[in-house]
Amino acid sequence: MCKFMDEGLTLISAPGRYIAPARVDIRVRNHAYAPHRHDTYVFALTCAGIQCFDYRGEMRTSHPGELVVLHPDEKHDGRAGTEAGFHYRGISIDPAALQLALDGRALPFIEGGVTRDGRLIDVITPLLSDMAAPLTAAEFEAALADLAEAMLAASGAAGSASIADAAAAHMARNFIIETPQRTISLDELEALTGQNRWQLSRDFRALFGTSPYRFGQLRRLDRARAMLREPGSLADTAYATGFADQSHLTRDFKKAFGITPKAWQKLVH
Repeated sequence: MCKFMDEGLTLISAPGRYIAPARVDIRVRNHAYAPHRHDTYVFALTCAGIQCFDYRGEMRTSHPGELVVLHPDEKHDGRAGTEAGFHYRGISIDPAALQLALDGRALPFIEGGVTRDGRLIDVITPLLSDMAAPLTAAEFEAALADLAEAMLAASGAAGSASIADAAAAHMARNFIIETPQRTISLDELEALTGQNRWQLSRDFRALFGTSPYRFGQLRRLDRARAMLREPGSLADTAYATGFADQSHLTRDFKKAFGITPKAWQKLVH
């Protein structure tokens, strides 16, 4: 059983907007996720069973009550640790949302991908407690400050990375969000922001956890995933989202989400 929660929040906060959180409530037995990456943080609270995944060169396991914390742009897979399968509830959070509370500090990294840190679990658990009710913008924003502090403490972050131009990085990010139908080049972003492309790329990754190119690719894939909820061909979807052809869309879609576009269509229809 797999339940997807598209929260539908429109959250806008200076200096830019961020992608609304998405929640899932999933029970897994025979299904396995192929290696893939997100450009968000993923927090997954194991409710029952054992979930296993490969992360940063090692196999990790999460037992009931433990929290999986995947850093943006880190490759991972997923599978059940026993024949009984496992149940988890999860939420993906845009690094730009967390930046509202981090105040320009580099993103915290939780070693090992699994934690029993009580403070962090206490922040995430209420966001997943009532999956039948939509998560409101007020609830989510209220949790951000506590989440930022809990993550910094759990990661042992002692200071902040040097950010040359946060405003330019936010400007580039907003332009990418507003242009989901094609690839945006570093030339364009340099001209738009007035910031050297390499410094812009470094600042972008420190603030948002991934590169401008990767962020743009995920936004186009998000658009493709939304389009595939409606009747239509994969070829048309590929064209509308700036992919060279259907095969390129299929390849990148599976890399991003661990599932092919056709399998996704069957899941949501």
